Amino acid sequence: MAEVALPGLRLADDLFFGMHYDITGRMRLHARLTGLGLAAALLGELMLAERIAVHKVQGETRLQAGAPRQGEGAGAGHPEHGRDMVTRAVLDHIVAEPSHPFRTWLQFIARTAHADIATRMTAAGLLRPQRMRLSSRYLPVDANQAAWPVGRLNLAVRRREPLNTQDRVLLGLLVATGVGRHVLWEHNAAYLAQSAAGLTAPLQELLAQTEAAVGDAVISRR
Repeated sequence: MAEVALPGLRLADDLFFGMHYDITGRMRLHARLTGLGLAAALLGELMLAERIAVHKVQGETRLQAGAPRQGEGAGAGHPEHGRDMVTRAVLDHIVAEPSHPFRTWLQFIARTAHADIATRMTAAGLLRPQRMRLSSRYLPVDANQAAWPVGRLNLAVRRREPLNTQDRVLLGLLVATGVGRHVLWEHNAAYLAQSAAGLTAPLQELLAQTEAAVGDAVISRR
């Protein structure tokens, strides 16, 4: 069966929409879990753009920066979107500190991932800040656009249609973070396993590391 093209935004933008209620802007998960998921999505953007790779050093999983694609600047987070300051900052950190393990990068990036991605999406006209008495939330400018990332995945799962690579990662991150329990209409284990199996080894490692980091975060809160 031919691969179905499901258009989307950048990976982290899609996940941001999926991890928030589109009416209230409230997070579906605890802030720490949301941050880890969004951090993984930023790393996923760099992996999809072939800007970082995964390698093993003495049994430890690490990230390694790769050379820019022809015509891309040092900060390109996705080949379709050109220079992006959020992914550029992540890439610069990895270049400067290549000895940190994968899990450390997830935890580090997670500290500011929510604010960084919300700022990027606001600048792109996708979100608008809503000031509250003690905090702020971000509401989608277009509710239909906000619902589309999860909506297209649900349709694909229901119809058992293949996904493109970015949506395979998006689906995997929804499941790995636990937000999939809230937004997916059905949980077909065979379909999910097949979808993940179609990813490259680095992207599979991204999902595994995210699931493990989320599991550690949940245990530490008990």
